[in-house]
Amino acid sequence: MQTFWLILATVVTVGSVIPYARDILKGSSRPNIVSWITWTLLTGIATAAAINAGEYTTAIFTGSAVLETAIIVVLGLRYGYVKYTRFDVVCQVSAIVGIVLWQLFDSPTAGVLASVTIDFIGALPTIRHSWKMPSEETWSTYALAGLGGIFAIFALTSYNWVSLTYAVYIVIINMLLSAIIIYKMRSSPQIF
Repeated sequence: MQTFWLILATVVTVGSVIPYARDILKGSSRPNIVSWITWTLLTGIATAAAINAGEYTTAIFTGSAVLETAIIVVLGLRYGYVKYTRFDVVCQVSAIVGIVLWQLFDSPTAGVLASVTIDFIGALPTIRHSWKMPSEETWSTYALAGLGGIFAIFALTSYNWVSLTYAVYIVIINMLLSAIIIYKMRSSPQIF
């Protein structure tokens, strides 16, 4: 049964990029490249670490996230926010420092805490962008990525703090982004 959930998580995660890519190409979404670069680096390192540890189920899910985020990076470099504000620079540098520190730890607990912290720092520019310009984001992409995270939780073979923390965080951050975008779009009639 875990294989079914893993396949479903992978398909939904990779598929979550479709509405965002469509909106980027139409010119209605403009990703904040800082978040997407951070997410691509983070999931790339997590995928390599999972492969190295023989955790192929995790590697398949995180690898699908690398594909998803890398597509947005490529599109974002052409159509997104490529200029870095001071806030973006602080977030990007903090995320990179966090990735370096994460690699220095030899503890699964520290690794999970570092990855959630890095991911959240990387998400801050997109949270800010979603709040200020919700019409330039695609809520359904984040909702689908959160759903993929739920399916990934079902695919786990063991449930413990280390295995659940990042997956639960992925669900929460993606649902938060969806909720912010929907709330701000509904509360700002001039956006429609």
